[in-house]
Amino acid sequence: MLAQRMMWIAWPAFLMAGVLEMLVFACVDPQDMQWMGQPIELSRQGVYTLSFFVFWAMTTASSALTTLLSVSPFEMNRCPMVPTERPDGCPKQETRCDPLTA
Repeated sequence: MLAQRMMWIAWPAFLMAGVLEMLVFACVDPQDMQWMGQPIELSRQGVYTLSFFVFWAMTTASSALTTLLSVSPFEMNRCPMVPTERPDGCPKQETRCDPLTA
């Protein structure tokens, strides 16, 4: 299930990073870009590569947040421990019958 969710996050983010790359660099020439008033000393391919990974990281964060918000309350509140192994005071601990009081 984790691998499937990771693909739900990574694949759309990859595709959108490619779309953003095409849209941005259809309008912007990497050789005209500046960073803090200084020209960027990377080649065009270097700027394309760096910007693709920045776009991919941003869209991955967006997809991850969407996936996190789509988790049902049942999945979020589910305790992975077996009821008998849960610590004392856990609200999800199974009620035990005391043979001396029964």
